[in-house]
Amino acid sequence: MHEKLLQYMCSGHDFSSKDIKMVQQYFEPVSFSKNSVIEEAGKVPNYLYYIVSGYLRLFYLDQNGNEVTTHINCPPGFFTSYSHFISRTVSDYHVESITACELLRITKEDLDHLIAESKAMKDFSISVFQHSIAYNENRSRELSALNAEERYRKLLKDYPEIIQHVPIQYIASFLGMKPESLSRIRRKIIN
Repeated sequence: MHEKLLQYMCSGHDFSSKDIKMVQQYFEPVSFSKNSVIEEAGKVPNYLYYIVSGYLRLFYLDQNGNEVTTHINCPPGFFTSYSHFISRTVSDYHVESITACELLRITKEDLDHLIAESKAMKDFSISVFQHSIAYNENRSRELSALNAEERYRKLLKDYPEIIQHVPIQYIASFLGMKPESLSRIRRKIIN
């Protein structure tokens, strides 16, 4: 499973054979079945996950007990309740597998050690962090500037495969709308 991670990491960064061995040592392969809660709200997130295959979502429960999906990640990529993972604070978010998933995971302590020992890993981590900030800024802008149909069309354009793997209620929540609204938009687009 490490091949996909190493391919992702090595595109644009020079990892030595020693760096690669450390990545293989510190990133532990794990698998989860569909609809498994991987990290629970009310706890400090234990791991940063690299998605080899499958779909994850990050969600919280609002004041009425409704699930609000804030992130859905398509492979490849890293996933966790990131700010809580980094700061070692209790998270309000659950991480759940939407589909069966193959993941590689690393603890904060091992990630810190890897970054301290490897300049390539440090550079790669900064790059991932920068991309994450840009993604979150774009997502915030899209949620406020685009209407519901525009948000859905953009999701289809950017991640067409998501529709086959992720239930409509999670997609609707992720896009900031009710499932009924998304159903109407989908019918309109099809007709």
